[in-house]
Amino acid sequence: MSFNLCQIPPWAIASRHYQKHPKPLEIQGVRSAHPLLFRRLEALDTAQQRAALFHDYMDVTFQLHQWERETSARGRKSLKKSYLRFLRGWMFDSNSLEGAVLKGWVESRLGIAPTFHREAIDDIHSEAYFLYTVDRMKGAERTSAIHPQLDLLFAFVQCELARRYPERTHFTLYRGIHDFAEHRILEQEGRRYLLRLNNLNSFTTDFERAWEFGSRVLKTDVPLFKIFFQSDILPSPLLKGEEEVLVIGGEYEAEVLIGG
Repeated sequence: MSFNLCQIPPWAIASRHYQKHPKPLEIQGVRSAHPLLFRRLEALDTAQQRAALFHDYMDVTFQLHQWERETSARGRKSLKKSYLRFLRGWMFDSNSLEGAVLKGWVESRLGIAPTFHREAIDDIHSEAYFLYTVDRMKGAERTSAIHPQLDLLFAFVQCELARRYPERTHFTLYRGIHDFAEHRILEQEGRRYLLRLNNLNSFTTDFERAWEFGSRVLKTDVPLFKIFFQSDILPSPLLKGEEEVLVIGGEYEAEVLIGG
């Protein structure tokens, strides 16, 4: 059930080699379908202006502002379930229905299946995978084209990161954990690990904040091209995840820091 709409195959995107030697990721057809948006973004000087333009473009393109005009409860609900609502749902609980939809976007666009949703997912024939797909379908039903919305979000975030950090290929990020229930240990040498992370994961740019979420902290270098979302790129009252970064998964070399 995994698909790949990217120019790089799934096994390469998920590999440890990609972490060290990343290349840009582009979802097929997104930029060519919205050339006016990206031309206008290039002409704006400030990040605040670009974020406002993106919000407005999404609002008009997917008619998100028209939910109040809908006469049926289902119609109002579908338009209110925008990309912002799904990001917010993830920030409250990555194992929610919204979390399943975001993991499903990674699976359908990059071909990387989830390894955890409420419980470990060993393969696509397991009961755990079936229950994840149920959450994914429930979360996506009666939405206004949520996957195309997420396609544009990823393209915008990548465009913005490239503009802000033209010389950067990696960011050092942190993730607080209590155990390795959500991560597969592939190799270990002391505090250095090779982990198979879930297909989408929350990290933070703030080392101290990571300790609030666990007794251990994963420290790893994340390719800029695998950042799906970063909270400071789209300031919104709906998004309160300070310093939160959503990272596409796969194999990562990481150092595990243990609290005293």
